[in-house]
Order: sequence, then structure tokens, then C-alpha cells
Amino acid sequence: MYDAALVDAIIPLAPGLTERLNEGIDALDIGTGQGHAVNLPARAFPAGRFLGVDISDTGIAAAREEAERFGLGNARFVVSDTAELSGTYDLITAFDVIHDLARPERALSAVAGALRDDGVFLMGDIAASSKLEENIGHPLGPTLYAFSVFSCMTVSLGEGGAGLGTVWGTQRALRMLGEAGFDDVEVREVEGDVLNVYYVARKRRR
Repeated sequence: MYDAALVDAIIPLAPGLTERLNEGIDALDIGTGQGHAVNLPARAFPAGRFLGVDISDTGIAAAREEAERFGLGNARFVVSDTAELSGTYDLITAFDVIHDLARPERALSAVAGALRDDGVFLMGDIAASSKLEENIGHPLGPTLYAFSVFSCMTVSLGEGGAGLGTVWGTQRALRMLGEAGFDDVEVREVEGDVLNVYYVARKRRR
């Protein structure tokens, strides 16, 4: 999905973001995993400065290897807790990661604190309702709840965390974004992506 749509369809969901990336801005991807969601835009927007953070040493090592293979001088990766961010950024992204975290509220608050006043938080997460009964008939419903029980929810609970689970849903995501300080949030979709919706969030002006 990243290869097919990240640069050409997902990033443009935020008006003006493609132009700003072309000009050169500071971008951060939290829970970056193996860094593909950093390396692709870093290659597409060479004037931008990209950072990916994750708690996985193995993931960060793979991200650095791919960046080197792509010949990128504008992408770097750091092993770090997403709830403990430093620096400020024009763009912060999180793709299918917030619901996995032990401390999702703290991570969202950290994102709001690290985002510059004119910045954008672009969050991709599962396209589903927060209400179980509204997901009856969801084409991926059984799979999503299976992922939740056997992976996403369990990983968070295993760290003493919130255990949001895979199907935390749009309603809860919007509420948590608001509580973190984002009062301007649009929920957008990408054609052909049946898994995710995308939240284009901006925070309150100080």
C-alpha cells in the first residue's frame, strides 16, 4: 500500500503538504517499524528532512539498511519510545501504530507537543467503528478482531498498557485526538485501501 499510494495518494490528503515537502520540511514517523514509510517520501522529496523512531532495534537496523540501499542522505532512524519525543516537526505520521501502544494517550500528547503550530499529524489506522455491533458485516471484521486478540491488544496489555486493540475505531480515535489537543481533524479515505482511514489533524493554536 505504501508503494502504491503513500506519496501520490495518502500524503496529498493534507492540502498543501506535497508542496511543503517539495520545499523542504522536518518530518517524523513514529512507530516506524522497518522505515519504509520514511524512506519512500525521503526519496520522493529530497529537500525534506525525515526521521523515523521505533523501540525495535531490529526494525531500525532494517530501516537504515534500506535508506543506505536507496542512497538517502535525508533520512535517519533512532531507537526511541514514541511517548518520549524530542524536537519539533512540521509533519508527524503514524501508520497503524497508535492502537498497538501501551500508552497511546501519552504518545498522542507527545505528538501534539512536538508539532509546530502550522504542522500536520497524519495518522493512518483501521477503518472500523468503535462499536462492536456496527462492525457486524465488516468485510475484514473476523480478521481484525483475531489480530486484536492475538497481537495488537495483547502486546499492549503485556506491557501493562491500555490494550486499545486493532478495532479501537474511528469514534475513539477522534475522541483521543481531541483530548490530545487536536481540534481540527478530517477523516479521509484512499480509493482501494479497504484497511485504513486517514486522520489529517491539526492542533489548537497557542
